[in-house]
Amino acid sequence: MTVTQFARERLLFTPATPETNAVPVILAFPNEYSVGITSLGYQIVWATLALRQDVQVSRLFTDLSEPLPNNPELLGFSLSWELDYSNILQQLEDLGLPRRSHSRDNQQPLVFGGGPVLTANPEPFADFFDVILLGDGEDLIPNFISAYQQVRQADRQTKLRHLAQLPGVYIPSLYEVKYHSADGAIASIKPIDSDIPPQVQKQTYRGNTLSASTVVTELAAWENIYMVEVVRSCPEMCRFCLASYLTLPFRTANLESSLIPAINRGLTVTKRLGLLGASVTQHPEFNELLDYLSQPEYDDVRLSLASVRTNTVTVKLAATLAKRDTRSITIAVESGSDRLRKIINKKLDNDEIIQAAINAKAGGLKSLKLYGMVGIPGEESEDLDATVAMMQEIKKAAPGLRLTLGCSTFVPKSHTPFQWFGVNPAAEKRLKFLEKKLRSNGMDFRPESYRWSVIQALISRGDRRLSYLLEKVRHYGDSPGSYRRGFKELRGQLPPIDFYVNQDWELNQVLPWSHLQGPLPETTLKKHLNDSQIWARDKLSQATKN
Repeated sequence: MTVTQFARERLLFTPATPETNAVPVILAFPNEYSVGITSLGYQIVWATLALRQDVQVSRLFTDLSEPLPNNPELLGFSLSWELDYSNILQQLEDLGLPRRSHSRDNQQPLVFGGGPVLTANPEPFADFFDVILLGDGEDLIPNFISAYQQVRQADRQTKLRHLAQLPGVYIPSLYEVKYHSADGAIASIKPIDSDIPPQVQKQTYRGNTLSASTVVTELAAWENIYMVEVVRSCPEMCRFCLASYLTLPFRTANLESSLIPAINRGLTVTKRLGLLGASVTQHPEFNELLDYLSQPEYDDVRLSLASVRTNTVTVKLAATLAKRDTRSITIAVESGSDRLRKIINKKLDNDEIIQAAINAKAGGLKSLKLYGMVGIPGEESEDLDATVAMMQEIKKAAPGLRLTLGCSTFVPKSHTPFQWFGVNPAAEKRLKFLEKKLRSNGMDFRPESYRWSVIQALISRGDRRLSYLLEKVRHYGDSPGSYRRGFKELRGQLPPIDFYVNQDWELNQVLPWSHLQGPLPETTLKKHLNDSQIWARDKLSQATKN
């Protein structure tokens, strides 16, 4: 690809003309253009910077870039997928920059990063960044640029210490991590002196105007799609769910002042509309939005929805989607076991799931995709049987509707009540059990790789020592086996892989992210964890003792 690809973009905003003394910024995405330009978060940060006269921003992807400044002052990365870290290291090297922050000098740019991966747990990547922005970008980005302007002429260390005073701005080098031993747990995480805040608070945008695409292009992975964020976070608060807990509180875009104007703006340049959010159909005015999109002038619009709440799948919703060139709908059920759903706080029963399937078929949809999970803390073999039985009941209740169950392994996530649990090694066999049972009944089963779930858990619960592992793995090849090879080479320099992945951690243990405050304090997460024991006391009580 060449830079001429940028000429095929249709912008939904007018970039500002940079001032003569504007700060030169490179905003990078560690993947190809077609992937990066589909990221709504990346689009919003880019537009926020491009609308400022005091900034001159250039975009960089792994396969192409806009003309880059010779002496950038800021280099930013938006990290949406953990395993894209290797591309960050490659992009740093391509720009002639040291991988690790402590090796950079005053003439080199400050390397900052943000996005869901870094907000959840930045520690495995902390040594690669000078600055990490925790939380929503709406306020963070403008505040960060303004604070940088105040110390623009200062030396590197003065800049970092100044930025560390800004809410949501985390400077990893100003915090010292001590361990009980080289291959032991964390003993403490403290700022290097009293001038640095002991904790950094994730920043939350609380407005009722949410995000929408700032660019539409046929070269995006989702060709010509215009995305509108309908809701942010999720009110259900399933105890394993990062998308809910990390992004609290649940916020909705105002229908009249945000959603409808945004939709109308986007449909001037494309006929493909994507409604985004962890629980789109739980918007309080979703039926009104559906009525709006059902008007005749939108008959040629192709409509896509993110995963929806099961009990909101009505015949009306299914019919509207079917008319707008959508053939399937996706719901997250996690399990067919009522007991297990109560453990995770999934407020759902099988009757609602079956009714959703009936409604989907009645509305004209051809298939129903369900998301499930194995290895949930407290899971027993009878819970797997319940999932098989549920799928059989759905098939019987809605004959002819194509059923797909996508199934993942439980992975502990930071800032959630289940962050103290490890991955259940029996999950791999449980995936195979479901595969055998469901495929023999003519149902499509799509398991996520257990081995890659292990790697996801490793990075999800990792500390700073993992940076040395990540550097090695990058050169070994893109496979789960590369990580185990790296652990063997670093034996004695960090804990074994089972410590990060499979062990249940003590409730009084210092977590890698203990100095980074999410929406809920740790005491509240422990209370939510304790609530789950009502339904699984025998299985969970031993693991959750102090």
